[in-house]
Amino acid sequence: MIAQLSQTAMGFVDTLMAGRYGAEDLAAVALGAGIWLPIMLSLGGVLMAITPIVAHQVGANQLLRTRITFNQGLYIAAIASFIAWFTLRNTGMLLDYMQVSGNLKLKTLAYLDALSWGVPGMMLYQCCRSYCEGFGKTKPLMKIGILALLCNIPLNYIFIYGKLGIPAMGGVGCGWATSIVMWIMAIIAVFYLHLSSHFHKLKLINLPRIVTKPLITLISLGLPIGITLLIEVSMFSVIALMLARLGETVIAAHQITLSFTGMVFMIPLSIAMALTIRIGHLAGSQQFYEAKIAAQTGFMITGTGALLSCTLISLFAVPIAGLYTDNLIIIKMASHLIIIAAIFQIPDAIQVSSAGILRGYKDTRIPLLIVFIAYWVIGLPTGYLLSLTDYLLPAMGAAGFWYGLVIGLCVGAILLLLRYRTITIKCRHAVHTS
Repeated sequence: MIAQLSQTAMGFVDTLMAGRYGAEDLAAVALGAGIWLPIMLSLGGVLMAITPIVAHQVGANQLLRTRITFNQGLYIAAIASFIAWFTLRNTGMLLDYMQVSGNLKLKTLAYLDALSWGVPGMMLYQCCRSYCEGFGKTKPLMKIGILALLCNIPLNYIFIYGKLGIPAMGGVGCGWATSIVMWIMAIIAVFYLHLSSHFHKLKLINLPRIVTKPLITLISLGLPIGITLLIEVSMFSVIALMLARLGETVIAAHQITLSFTGMVFMIPLSIAMALTIRIGHLAGSQQFYEAKIAAQTGFMITGTGALLSCTLISLFAVPIAGLYTDNLIIIKMASHLIIIAAIFQIPDAIQVSSAGILRGYKDTRIPLLIVFIAYWVIGLPTGYLLSLTDYLLPAMGAAGFWYGLVIGLCVGAILLLLRYRTITIKCRHAVHTS
């Protein structure tokens, strides 16, 4: 949880510091994040398949096989790095299509160009991170996350405001600071795997060779995870791009809400990631009853946390918005969106916990279909109708999309719970049969 919050806090710091520099810079960072986050998370999501695969191998006491999984992950990371690097440097046509022009377009392109150079570091770190998580080794990741945040703040200050002889770059400086931090995280993670007494005997840092079957297994399990993350994150990004026509104030209010709720979301997401590890270990060692208990415990923790966060966010919506900007119009609009976002904390916690559990069982394809239906078939179209048309109600602007998100999340939570029930029944039947 601390590792996740530290990493997400970097985005929070970017938004906060860019917003203090200027509304246009905040909008550029918001639009840039709407493009690069889906790319990075979807490609990095493929590497997340390393965690349940390694967890099963650890549970079955097949430690040498984990080295093969890690090596194949390095090849996928290299390919993903090139795809992300090339895409981020060729987004001009997309911004033209979304009618983003002038200085805002130039700043957004420069921000994405700066970020592109940190992509290989981020992919390498994700590979190392997923491998460590498969073993349940999360404390080193926590330390790396904290260090990254501590580096990000002064680097942002230097590049945004122009210090130590570097010209002031505004929001673009966030991109360069983030790229440097990505490489810092990757280098430290590689050194940890090489020097750690726990991993040193596995000799992970060597020239890997392609092993076809494990590579195919990793891709077949990882692609649904990556596409699922793309569906989830791109929905938020598409909303941001659709709202671009409503002006910088609306974009800024939406980005503030997304930034804060995204940081809060790291808490149930962290529990879900822990569930993936625990379920993977227990399922790998055929302890299905204990896996069921772990799942129920996870639901209790995330549900309780969601009730608490929903209450606190609703009570302190205005002060939260005020952390990001002094603009009273943006504060008023953002606080309204934050209250709506508080509503979906509960279904969001349920759906992310269910997805984490299913990943632990190496079940990724059906959850992909469920997420697609919930978000793109129900949530986004409903949000569009409520936000930008008068078909159902008078156009609500940004608020309409957030109400659509609530509806989509509720559908997703219900369907994923039903899928979890199906998987546990299958596991129980397998135990009885054996």
